[in-house]
Amino acid sequence: MFNALKRIDSRPLPFEIYSSPDLWTDDHISAQMLKYHLNHTVDAASRNHEFILKSTNWITDHFNLGPGKKIADFGCGPGLYATALAETGAEVTGIDFSASSIAYARKVAENRSLKINYVTTDYLNYTTDKKFDLILMIMCDFCVLSPKQRRSMLHKFHSMLNPGGCVLLDVFSINAFTGLEEKQMFGKNLMDGFWSPGEYYGFMHRFKYHDEKVIVEKYTIVEERRTREIFNWFQYYHSEQLTEEFRLGGFSRSVLYADVAGSLFQNESNEFAVCAYK
Repeated sequence: MFNALKRIDSRPLPFEIYSSPDLWTDDHISAQMLKYHLNHTVDAASRNHEFILKSTNWITDHFNLGPGKKIADFGCGPGLYATALAETGAEVTGIDFSASSIAYARKVAENRSLKINYVTTDYLNYTTDKKFDLILMIMCDFCVLSPKQRRSMLHKFHSMLNPGGCVLLDVFSINAFTGLEEKQMFGKNLMDGFWSPGEYYGFMHRFKYHDEKVIVEKYTIVEERRTREIFNWFQYYHSEQLTEEFRLGGFSRSVLYADVAGSLFQNESNEFAVCAYK
């Protein structure tokens, strides 16, 4: 028991273990995440409904979307952005490895007679010969990737863009990192049964890495017949660090905003967004 608890309390190296597929492809957890996506009143798996409307309106106007434009939404979830942008007449591709979210998105597209190309796969492995005018990665998805994965994604984005095309994504800021502390939680059926339909005991450890500006929330889920570990990694950014990553990725110009709705950039915000152009 002592050794088991010691392992539960152990601190991994930054981005040592990548467990996102376990989070998004487990049938029960994926269904729970879909519920959060579709709760339009909170910023959980997706932004709240009011912000998504503001954001999609700005994206449509700023990038002059309409027929002939091609968009890729990496980590599209249940298609909340993809649906709205497809309604402009643009050709939209949504990539996500949550089967339940993609199934929901496809049903919405069918009901609205929208031809959206949804792909169920880990976007780290997604390849295509298509070229896009706009690539989205929204809800700070970029922050969950390791430095190596981020370099790979920027290379992928650059290769998939038409000349003059743009990547739009948002990230967590250093201001948000400063406001977080290390934390521990334990409970029976932790998070109200989020992790399993059966009985379990859950441990959460939040570890903070000051030099790397990284935080991990490590969940250990102990069930009768198995024990699972899930790691949610988050990279936090100075604005200069983010623009430098895009410069090294081959992008010619970056413009910063406070969010993906085009609000004026502020150093004090907990998140910010970038438009990076090929």
